Amino acid sequence: MTPLWQRITHWYRRAEAFGAEYYNAPYRRAIAAARRDEEDLFMLLVFAEMMGIPNPATWHTLELQPLLLERFHDWHRRQGMAHSPLDQFRCC
Repeated sequence: MTPLWQRITHWYRRAEAFGAEYYNAPYRRAIAAARRDEEDLFMLLVFAEMMGIPNPATWHTLELQPLLLERFHDWHRRQGMAHSPLDQFRCC
């Protein structure tokens, strides 16, 4: 790779990062809230069967539960549950 091409690539990446920051800045809070709502819905889908809610995708979401257990406590607190709703899993 030539030095000129490296400089062009470097400046392109900086301009891309600056553009993303410029356009995302006014909507950062809304984007974070939408991401959190989406994650909460995903957590509900993954742990629905354990809370007695029928879940047609249980077989597929069962593999994700160990990966999401670290975030489970924050999730059930955000949903207004002071303690873990699961009998077999106590996180707090």
